[in-house]
Amino acid sequence: MKYVALIVKTGNGYSAHLPDIPGCIAAADTFEETRDLIQEAAVFHLEGMVEDGDPIPKATCAAVEVEVPAPAPFVS
Repeated sequence: MKYVALIVKTGNGYSAHLPDIPGCIAAADTFEETRDLIQEAAVFHLEGMVEDGDPIPKATCAAVEVEVPAPAPFVS
C-alpha cells in the first residue's frame, strides 16, 4: 500500500505526517531521516491498528506539484 507523506522543513529539521493515517507523525534533523522514520511509523501504526481490530485506512490522498508564477512587485 502507498500513502502520501507530507514532509515539511521546520526551524530545526523536518516533520512528517500521513494525512490518511491520523496520528502517524515523525520528525528528524534531515529530510532523508524523516522520510525513513515516517515509513517506520506507518508500519508500526498500522500494526497497532490491526492488533486493536481497527480498519486500515484507504490511501485517498494524492500529491501534485503546481507551478505558481511569482507575483508582480507591489506598486503603490
